[in-house]
Amino acid sequence: MASKFSRFLFGAAAAGVALLVSCSGDAEKSVAVSAEEGGSRPSGNVLRFSAIPDQDKTELQEKFAALADYLSRELGVQVEYVPSSDYKASVEMFKNSDIQLSWFGGLTGVQARAAVPGSLAIVQGREDPEYLSYFIAHRDTGIEPSDSFPKAIAQKSFTFGSESSTSGRLMPAYFIRQETGKSPEAFFAAAPGFSGSHDKTALLVASGQVEAGVLSYTTFDKLVAEGKINPEVVRIIWRTPTYADYNFTAHPALEEMFGIGFIDRLQKVLIEIDDPDLLSAFPRKALISAKNSDYSSIEKVAVELGFLR
Repeated sequence: MASKFSRFLFGAAAAGVALLVSCSGDAEKSVAVSAEEGGSRPSGNVLRFSAIPDQDKTELQEKFAALADYLSRELGVQVEYVPSSDYKASVEMFKNSDIQLSWFGGLTGVQARAAVPGSLAIVQGREDPEYLSYFIAHRDTGIEPSDSFPKAIAQKSFTFGSESSTSGRLMPAYFIRQETGKSPEAFFAAAPGFSGSHDKTALLVASGQVEAGVLSYTTFDKLVAEGKINPEVVRIIWRTPTYADYNFTAHPALEEMFGIGFIDRLQKVLIEIDDPDLLSAFPRKALISAKNSDYSSIEKVAVELGFLR
């Protein structure tokens, strides 16, 4: 974190900029941030962040735009949310420095940090150290909930979420191998599909277009709570063992853009969020600190299954 001397220098610089701007006309006043307003470091830089599109994109746009406004106020810098077309695009934007912060899944976070040396996992949801996936099936399949892996799904049409999803593809594929000794391609009678997101997986099973699937437990629980999924129709037939998942990963360029210690400030501001509306973007009950080593097991599985080289 910044020292008292550093804070004094930044405060003095901000006050000086405010004085110069006030002399150049009313139209320019809005760009200055005074020391009394938080002592933020004036800059023409923009912090751009994104998130893997694991849910309805329109809903994510609205909720993460609100988060961008919150971060702008708290950090004293301009923050913009940049929508991502898919999981892989999120990683590419981070790799190319088009974004400097992203809400990644466990796998995409590992991939992004491998591509950008010095990048850091800084925040995760309270639920994320012990995340899990639900295997679900339409009631017409006749498959009942069980503590044992539901091998009967081998003969059913099945969908994962995104190809790069941790809870919707990577870890379910890993557990299928662990429980059956076969890859998903060998286990299922018909090749499994990819819905693209967790909510789409649930809706495909609910409609009967696909007989079974796997998705993030938080998304399923949220859809049930909102009345979009009937748990009597879409049954949770198996819960996976737990693993680490989502995280905010920060690009090392942030320290160059906004000064040494900015990533620490960003982490603190994110962890202090207590507004349920802002947290619903994830969705999480709270955000806690994270570090790269929290995802070492995900990295190991990603290498083992060929998702990371």
